[in-house]
Amino acid sequence: MRGVIHVLFWSIISAAFIGPGTITTAASAGAGHGVALLWALAFSTVACLVLQEAAARLTIVSGRDLGQAIRERFCEGALGVLVPGTVLGAIVLGCAAYEAGNLLGGVEGAVLGTGLPRVWLTLAGGGVAFGLLWLGTTRTVPRVLGGVVAFMGVAFFVTAVKLGPDPSELVRGTLLPRLPPGSPLLVLALIGTTVVPYNLFLGSGIARGQTLGDLRFGLGIAIALGGLISMAVLVVGTAVDPPLVFEALGRALRERMGAWAEGLFAGGLLAAGLSSAITAPLAAAVTARSLLSRPASAEDLGHDPPWRERSWRFRGVWLLVLVTGMGFGLAQVKPIPAIVLAQALNGLLLPFVAVFLLLLVNDARVMGRAGLNGVLSNATMCVVVVVTVLLGTLNLTRAVATAAGLTPPTGGWLLLGAALVVLIVAHPVARALRSRRRAE
Repeated sequence: MRGVIHVLFWSIISAAFIGPGTITTAASAGAGHGVALLWALAFSTVACLVLQEAAARLTIVSGRDLGQAIRERFCEGALGVLVPGTVLGAIVLGCAAYEAGNLLGGVEGAVLGTGLPRVWLTLAGGGVAFGLLWLGTTRTVPRVLGGVVAFMGVAFFVTAVKLGPDPSELVRGTLLPRLPPGSPLLVLALIGTTVVPYNLFLGSGIARGQTLGDLRFGLGIAIALGGLISMAVLVVGTAVDPPLVFEALGRALRERMGAWAEGLFAGGLLAAGLSSAITAPLAAAVTARSLLSRPASAEDLGHDPPWRERSWRFRGVWLLVLVTGMGFGLAQVKPIPAIVLAQALNGLLLPFVAVFLLLLVNDARVMGRAGLNGVLSNATMCVVVVVTVLLGTLNLTRAVATAAGLTPPTGGWLLLGAALVVLIVAHPVARALRSRRRAE
């Protein structure tokens, strides 16, 4: 029973990355390339687990969460304001922009299932998110979301199995990396929709009080199940031809398997939108607390911390994100300019946070000698960091070009430029890694 509780608790990470954006990307991959890109979701699941485990382990071992450790070890002088402010601004803006997509995506699922007016469904979704965030805590909210993720998983799994995919093709698609024509950028999108920077702050922020054993068990199973749900969504997407439209996919499922299949898909989409609509504001508030608060000291005994979960500061951050998303949702307008800017900032932010995290878990002053990363952990993290740098460079370049009204560079040039960025940053990161492991 205790193991189930830990899986439910860490399901908040799965709920955070499986939103309407993930469903759209994964289903589009299935519609355009069948099951050939399942391997990309398998890799992104491993990458998510590696980074999330490192962020949570940092909190358990050092007593500092990710934001506090970054501020302490990398932000001296002017950087003490610039780095936390930039990171926080990017994440809050990104969460607010994506919140609209979460609510709109969840509403699309509700419309498919009920046919009710979108305005009322948007208000209902926002009201549910507000009530749970206002009354809940970072301990109770994850357990509620665990149930939502469980329903979402059943909905997509049952639908995917009933479609009857070829088992041998599923195995090939998962284990054999392939890049069909036109797929390289979609592969990076599949990785980017699973590995997101604000989830690292969220996972680190809620890890206090956990043991390493409980963390690894609960987080490992929760993220693995989340990855399998994303794979099921990709399989469901094979039911239609591109471009993907939720209504068309619902009709295709109804024609092939009956009305129940369309209903399950609608319920899964609603669950994905609602769960992410709750986690995005919560992640923004946890990130703000992580970056702006300081570790507790003896002087704080007997005083309420200014960033406690019932404080006006904490609630003010998640309320700002939720209200912004609801505003765009009620207007039925996707905040495209804000999303483009958020993509640019988060595209720049993800590799920085990944590099900071790699250096922190190899910093003897933070982790102690016993808590430092081992050889295998470092090798895995380095691969993941390289991919995040590639991904961040690509997303930033494309977002800036789109915002400027220019045609984004082609896939080949983007990949070449991203590879050069990786080579440029590799040497100073390796030197910093060695020096921090030797630090006393």
